[in-house]
Amino acid sequence: MQWHDTGIVLATRKHGERALLLHVLTQEHGRHAGLVRGGQSVKRRGWYVIGNELDLTWRARLSEHLGTYRAELEKSHAARFLDDGPRLGALASAAALADATLPDHEPHPRAYRGLLDLIAALERDSGWAERYVRWELDLLAELGFGLDLASCAATGRNDNLIYVSPRSGQAVSASAGEPYRDKLLTLPPFLLADTRPSGAELADGLALTGFFLERRVIEPHGRKMPAARTRFAAVLEKNQGSMLPRSESRYWKDDA
Repeated sequence: MQWHDTGIVLATRKHGERALLLHVLTQEHGRHAGLVRGGQSVKRRGWYVIGNELDLTWRARLSEHLGTYRAELEKSHAARFLDDGPRLGALASAAALADATLPDHEPHPRAYRGLLDLIAALERDSGWAERYVRWELDLLAELGFGLDLASCAATGRNDNLIYVSPRSGQAVSASAGEPYRDKLLTLPPFLLADTRPSGAELADGLALTGFFLERRVIEPHGRKMPAARTRFAAVLEKNQGSMLPRSESRYWKDDA
């Protein structure tokens, strides 16, 4: 059997002396692996960098077989910010999470489009940290574990929402959550409205999505949070004020 699609590189691993095992997130066939013969060649190795877009043809005798890819490079993205560690870290984290959490061979168009949007923000060096947090929030929804941030779990009202319940994943207002504040997660304001997040708010957003990804998606399968995501979270928290371009750094002033 055979199919043709466009895919984003999530991960690669050497296979023998010349081949690569390639993991991609495709537009119509979801997360999918395949073998690329000659993928380690000097001419082609730059094609298979995380985040690059490939034109792919997959072939195998049966759908459950690993199969092989014939690939052509469509767009090279990471090369545009190879000298920027935080942005590369965000890309590596997103790719590792997609590879670790999305099921094989199932289309997930929202995750695919969201990853492309994140890559575009990374290339522009504009609003990418906020876009990253929102991508993880969308990933939870795509996997069936979306958070309910529209109203308070206790009162049903939608005003002064500042917490999230770790049990239900639903927002909690300041007054309803006050007696339990030490047990609740922080809900950063930028996830409720179109506002510029501070560095602390971005860190809170990453802690929020990370909690639910770990508890509801990763741990139930006996896995650990991908190392790339753990490293990125540490970098974001440590370098809050320096992870945005100068034109946007004023929004981080209080947290730098």
